[in-house]
Amino acid sequence: MPSFNYHRPETAVECVAVLDDLTRTGADVKVLAGGQSLLAVMALRLGPPSDIVDLSRVSGLDEISINGDGAVVIGAMVTHRSAEVSAAVAETAPMVAAALPLVGHRAIRSLGTVCGSLAHADPAAEMPAVALACGARFEALSASGSRTIDAADFFVGYLETALRPDELLVEVEFARVAPRTGVSVDELSRRHGDYAMVGLASSLTLGPDGTIAASALVVFGTGATPERVATAEESLLGRVPDSDSFAAAAEVLMASIDPTADNHASSAYRRHGAGVLVRRGLTNAASKIARSNA
Repeated sequence: MPSFNYHRPETAVECVAVLDDLTRTGADVKVLAGGQSLLAVMALRLGPPSDIVDLSRVSGLDEISINGDGAVVIGAMVTHRSAEVSAAVAETAPMVAAALPLVGHRAIRSLGTVCGSLAHADPAAEMPAVALACGARFEALSASGSRTIDAADFFVGYLETALRPDELLVEVEFARVAPRTGVSVDELSRRHGDYAMVGLASSLTLGPDGTIAASALVVFGTGATPERVATAEESLLGRVPDSDSFAAAAEVLMASIDPTADNHASSAYRRHGAGVLVRRGLTNAASKIARSNA
């Protein structure tokens, strides 16, 4: 592994001061949370940083809370496993809870962090797609202050986010799920715990008349970033949540995406797989609504 300068601040304010100083000198700095993404990249010598800022001593970043708006807030040092077993996460943001068991293996989830996965922005990972489907909000802190970034604006390219080099992602917020909503996170991978060759984060919300009032369909593992497919979502509005509606949405989605090809899967495989996952995911989501109303 290449050599680097190591920094270990003890407060968030100290951390962003270090980031500010380093970025002003032109240093290539990375923030270390759980390390499950960063250390793997460094071991492969892919863009090794000159400086690492370790968050392990920064207090107050390992908390899960419910804010005044009823949203669940996940701090920068909350591990996947901590979020996975959190009752607050399961009740408030069930799509997050559905995705977390798919993230790697338990040993990885016990060290890797939710915010670390989001900041790493691997397009085949589950959490970026879930954040996009849920309309998550990211709180970024710098020496000059804080700002909130919407999920729709956060993922800007392959392993690239809207975070500036001098900013620290301190928390992510997921709004409370609407009533009569079902969710599902599904993927095709070679083995459980592997990155998805193609995946889908999906949700359905039913109106008072039982028809579909809102939906979210986000494909991942198909391009440089997760992609919310608005055309397929719009095709569901006002329809009865049945197999015909879901099959029609699958056709619209397959026609709307242009998946990449690599040594893991062809473009055609990913497109077909996405259609399969639309039907599967929406069926699962509708079943959850039916069970909750039983």
